[in-house]
Amino acid sequence: MSAEASATRGRALGMAGAVLVGVVLSVQSRLNGALGAQLGDGLGAALISFGSGLVVLLLATPFLPVARAGLRAVRAALRDGGLRWWQCLGGVAGGFLVFGQGLSAAALGVALFTVAVVAGQVASGLVVDRIGLGPAGPQRVTAPRVVGAVLAVLAVLVAVWEELTGSGASWLILVPALAGIGVAWQQAVNGRVKQTAGSPASAAVINFGVGATGLLLAWLVEVGVRGLPGPLPPQPWLYLGGVLGIFVIGGAAALVHRTGVLVLSMGMVAGQLFGALLLDLLAPAPGTSVPLTTVVGVALTFVAVAVASLPDRFARA
Repeated sequence: MSAEASATRGRALGMAGAVLVGVVLSVQSRLNGALGAQLGDGLGAALISFGSGLVVLLLATPFLPVARAGLRAVRAALRDGGLRWWQCLGGVAGGFLVFGQGLSAAALGVALFTVAVVAGQVASGLVVDRIGLGPAGPQRVTAPRVVGAVLAVLAVLVAVWEELTGSGASWLILVPALAGIGVAWQQAVNGRVKQTAGSPASAAVINFGVGATGLLLAWLVEVGVRGLPGPLPPQPWLYLGGVLGIFVIGGAAALVHRTGVLVLSMGMVAGQLFGALLLDLLAPAPGTSVPLTTVVGVALTFVAVAVASLPDRFARA
């Protein structure tokens, strides 16, 4: 197999992996949303998700030599300057996204919140790729990448159009937009950590540790203001969000060097919308239906990924 054919195959696998990670993320979001609804505390549900994922990783790490070696490599890289301390703070962005959901999603509406997150994510992905923050290195802002990014935002607009109608924008729209910018940055720095560690499990441990710490501090403030949430629900499957999150964070960290941040973000958005569509079709919530605009929007996200993934996106600056 030629080098060019091998690179093309690697890119295709990376894009397929990004879509799969997005599908897993949609299931995680459904579980975390249901847990938050039963608790009456979305921030508490996010803390349980991050915390349980961290516990699973900490229990597994002693039995995974590659993960232990990866953590040692990260520590050594931090000590000698090969990795900067701020590159280990990707979990903060994940925590801010959850915080933003609690702060502004209800006021803006889920549809407008989603559009703002995706817009911030793809715009940030273009910038992050251009400056080479991720492990794929610097990539030019080419016409296919810009067109693909714009198509991705338009696709999400179409997918949520029925929900979007009647939503009122306000200054709060800056919160999900900033959260989307943070998600692209998170994918880039987590990819750098994985590159240093040689193990996505090590990157996931650090991400979950940082994110869980931030969420714990925010939740303690919330408890001081609102009091403790309701009792924990008995359904065991509601607590699987943390385990799925391990695959989301680890998968994204492992794939970003193949795809770059922009296409990884867009592939995950496509997978997330597709997964949400499947969940709505196979396990719909009471009183919900799937409008045609949602199906069209999901299809357009895959077109957007294909456009942004044209070969010259890997051209170096």
